[in-house]
Amino acid sequence: MSAAPFPWVVTTTPLGRRNPTMKLALLFVVSFALLFVFDPLTPALLYPLALAAVLIWGRPSPRMLLLAHIPFLGFALGMLMINAITRPGEELFTVLGLQVSVEGVNLGTSLALRTFVLGVLSIGFVLSTDAVALTDSLHQQARLGPRLSHAVLAGYQMLQDLPGTWQTIRQAHGVRAPELAPGLRRPTIREFGHASFALLVVSLRRGERMAQSMESRGLGLTPRTIWKPIRLQRADWIMATGVLSVLAVVLGLGVAGGWIRGYSALWG
Repeated sequence: MSAAPFPWVVTTTPLGRRNPTMKLALLFVVSFALLFVFDPLTPALLYPLALAAVLIWGRPSPRMLLLAHIPFLGFALGMLMINAITRPGEELFTVLGLQVSVEGVNLGTSLALRTFVLGVLSIGFVLSTDAVALTDSLHQQARLGPRLSHAVLAGYQMLQDLPGTWQTIRQAHGVRAPELAPGLRRPTIREFGHASFALLVVSLRRGERMAQSMESRGLGLTPRTIWKPIRLQRADWIMATGVLSVLAVVLGLGVAGGWIRGYSALWG
């Protein structure tokens, strides 16, 4: 069933039943490996594989998965455009007086595709991981202390609650301005800024209340028991073996094919 109070978090799927610490560790391993890759072909091969894995084993709603790509799309386009017009090299074409280089397009495409790879993996992690299970798993498998693990829980729950809070704020603004009823027109940049500032204030106040609540309960002062232990299972190790094998095969093909590039791509 879905993890209340976040109905979009589904833990009954094959990906949702996997150990949260193992999933987080694999996400860090893939992220670290891609830090040293600057060719567009390697992330282009990894992205459809990651997307298929999330769709098959995470089983998210296609619409939700598409909408979750929007923030990563903006960042990826920014990386592509900045590198295309600022990095020196062989001229590809000129637009509005700005020279677009071949090297800049290649590097920008690589960074943009890397953003999508890490983005879809992060989406799969968030949509399949219950916050409480993540905290218990980090406390048991990663040996995090109660203070730090519960701080992670508080932050993770706030992150998952942001979409609902944003919707509430927008609805509240609509009630106070009935002439701007939904569907009549799109919100202006000023209205969007007001809602964003309200979201920031609400998040800060909620974080302060959480910190005071955790302090009043004396978290970390005495040993804590665990109601439902989270264990590493055979399926978790199979998942880790599969992910690392796919990553190794793609990187190995890049080395054998000669297309993979490291930090040398930054200097031409």
